[in-house]
Order: sequence, then structure tokens, then C-alpha cells
Amino acid sequence: MMRPLSTHAALAVALTLAGAATARAQSLTNTGTPLTVEAGALLAVPGALTSQAGATLTIGGTVQVGGDFTNAGTVVPASGKLVFVGPADQTLTPGGATLANLEVRNTGPAGNNRVLLPADLTVTQLLSLTSGLLRTAPTATLRLPDGAMLTGEAPGRYVQGNLRVDRANVGGSTPVDFGHGFGLSPNGNALGTVRVTRTAGLQTANVSFGQNPGNASQKGIDRIWAVVPDQQPTAPVDLTLAWLPDDDNGLTFGQAQVWRMPDNSAAWQAVGSPASGAARTLTVSTAGLSRLTVSNLANPLPVELISFTAERQGADGLLRWATASEKNSDRFEVESSPDGRTFRRIGTVAGQGSSSQRHEYALVDPTLARYAADLVYYRLRQVDRDGTFAYSPVRTVQVPALGGFAVQAYPQPFMADFNLLVHTDEAGPLILALHDAVGRTLLTRRAALLPGSSTVPLPEAAALPSGVYVLSITQSHYHRTLKVVHE
Repeated sequence: MMRPLSTHAALAVALTLAGAATARAQSLTNTGTPLTVEAGALLAVPGALTSQAGATLTIGGTVQVGGDFTNAGTVVPASGKLVFVGPADQTLTPGGATLANLEVRNTGPAGNNRVLLPADLTVTQLLSLTSGLLRTAPTATLRLPDGAMLTGEAPGRYVQGNLRVDRANVGGSTPVDFGHGFGLSPNGNALGTVRVTRTAGLQTANVSFGQNPGNASQKGIDRIWAVVPDQQPTAPVDLTLAWLPDDDNGLTFGQAQVWRMPDNSAAWQAVGSPASGAARTLTVSTAGLSRLTVSNLANPLPVELISFTAERQGADGLLRWATASEKNSDRFEVESSPDGRTFRRIGTVAGQGSSSQRHEYALVDPTLARYAADLVYYRLRQVDRDGTFAYSPVRTVQVPALGGFAVQAYPQPFMADFNLLVHTDEAGPLILALHDAVGRTLLTRRAALLPGSSTVPLPEAAALPSGVYVLSITQSHYHRTLKVVHE
């Protein structure tokens, strides 16, 4: 073991620690000479370590710091490790340096156990979190280039601020885990180098979390991923997003929704369908890579709706909505649910494309009694021309007293899936027939029904040519005729 340096040492001559040597100093300032810590050696500085202009620090072994680390000279990262072991907040001022390995092992109490990074830093091999947090300034980024790894993130121990992870040659069928809550399955796309910057834990609207500009209480988790590939995918890719309880941002998650902000837009758009957020992990498919975040269904991010109402009109439900403006809007798909969890499309209304004018829409949902529920839940799925979509808030309508016989074909118009929802107050066989516009019978079906509501799928209808058809339904003394459209 090498003898301890003075309590407040200032180096004016070259010093090399080799083999299993250990040097200790309460604080250490290198005023302009080479300081080399070779492989297997330890330089332990319980206080601050400062490298002034003209000084060179070569880290081949381990440099352990209990105070701040400030570099204004040259750091040669070699393959060694810089370790922060202080009992309170520490500051890492890299001065343009690159590190091979960085470990955060701060032992301070919660709220005072951070390594603060005021400027950009690159770690080329391993960033490990053993205890405490690493927090970048809002304008600084900690970068892990291709091949560098991150380990140890857990509740109360992660990177706050901006953490960028790069992965090269992303393509084919090999999934890539970026290690900071982002995974990508390219599904045959050749994306080149993909750079993903995660901004988390800063508690700043539209920087670390998405927020509805019309309602500040509607927000997402305190974590946003900005994804920049060399080439955008030409077919959908699968993404997995994960977050820690630290970044829940006050939200609770029965169901959660992934949102994406396209590069040419200032509005968040829903990606995929809502799913359980209990595990704080969601997987979705998307055709575009840009900014991504998550919210729960009680806190949707912006959609361009100024109103959406649902009310009872006799035995039917009347839905009305209005938009202040639309951009590349293709259609509105109206969805209903008897339980508020499983929604089905019951109708489609064309959008206005791009317009700065107010537009009003309406759709009638006939015979509410067929749902066999006290309440019917409704929402809109607004779909853009590029396939991205956003959900409206959910509205409910009270159902009139149930009885008799009711049928509904959904979705309408239909393309692939086609179903018949039947409510009846008596048991007995159902007979249905589908006719074309000139009355020819194209298919028939029999189904045994019990009292209550039943779904009868008609998958063979998907093979029919596009057009208008008539569906005839008979059960016992009940008879109904429906007009259906195949697109």
C-alpha cells in the first residue's frame, strides 16, 4: 500500500499508482501534471477531486471520490472506473471528458443521494447504479454509445434527466433492449443506428412528461423517450416501454395508453390499444418512431375535440361531437361497451381531412336495450390518414328497461370481422339469412339462443364483394331485417 497523501494534497509532480497500490487523500487537486492510476490500483479521495487545466488523469484502475469531481484538464479513460461514494449530493463536472466506466454508489439519505451532472458526458463501457441517483441538468445528456451498458436501475435508484442510448445496425428480426425502459423489435425493417433519449424525473411539462394544453391536470408519466433512427420503418415495428414507480407522476394504472408525437406535429396521438398498466410495461406496434410516452385512460393527452356528448333519444342513443380543427383526419370510429372495459366499433363517420373550421357530427345507436346493461359506455377513436389514432373521453347513457327482442350488426360498415349481437327474452333457435341487393340468398346460419344477450359471428361474410346487403333474422315469433354495408 502506498502511504497516504497529505490531507489536502496538491500534485505538482507526476504520480503513478501501479499494481495493488492504494493512495488516500482527504481532497486532491492536480495542478497540471500526469496522474496515472493503473489497472488494479485504487485512488481513494474521501473529499473533492479536482483536475486543473493542463493536468492529465489516466484511469486504468479505480478512482473513488467522496466529494465533487471537477475536470478542467484531460481525462484518459483507459478501461478504469470512476466511483462516487459520498454521503451527500456530489457534482460530476466532466469538462468534456469521456469515461469508460462510471459507478454511482452514493450513501446519502433520499433526496440528498445524487450525483449531479451539469454538462454532457459519454460513458463508453458501463454505467452502474449501486445506490443513489444520477441526475443530469435539463440541458445536459448522459450518453451511452453503441456497446455501452446500463445496470442497476430500480425504484429510488435510476438516471433522472436525459439519458441517451445508441444501438447500431438495428434491423432484421432481432429485438434490441436499450436498457433504459425502451425495447424495439424491428420486424424486418432496416433502421440503421437508433438513438433513444429518455428524459425522466424532471417534473417539467412537455419536457419530461406530456400535458394537455387545454387541461393541465391531464398528463402522462414523468418519462418521455425521443427515438431517432437513421431510417424510419417502412412497416410496423414493436416497441416495449417500461417505467419505475418514481415516474408515475401521481397517476394510477388500471389501464394505460401509449402516445406518440410525430416529428411534424405538436399533438400527442394514441398508439395501439389500451392495456393493463399494472406491471408498468406496455408493448405496442407503430409505423413511426419519434417521441413516446404513456398515460392512464383517465388522463388522455390532447385530441382535437371541443365536445363529445351521449344521450338517450327514446329507445336509442344519440352521440354528438364537434371539432375546432382537423389535420389529416380520416375518420371517427364510434365504439360502445356494456361494461366500460371491452369496446366494439358500432359505426364510422368520415372526417374532414385538414380543416381550420368547426365541424359537428352525430350518430344514432339504435335499441339500447340490446346491451343487457344499465349503462352503455361510448368513446370515439379518431383515426388520421397515416393510421395513428386518439381516443376521446368516455361518455355513458342510461339504458331503458330491458325486454323483448333486439339485434345489432357490428361493426358497421364492416371489412373483416362481422358479428350479430342478439338480445332475446326467450330460448329457441335463431335463423338468419344474408341477401344481396336483388334478393339472392348468399349465406344462412342457425344458432341456439338462451334468454339474454348473445354474439353470433359471421366470418364468411368477409369474403363477399363490397356492397350493401340485407340481413334477415328470425327467432320464434320475432323477426328483424337489417341493412349492412361491406367495405
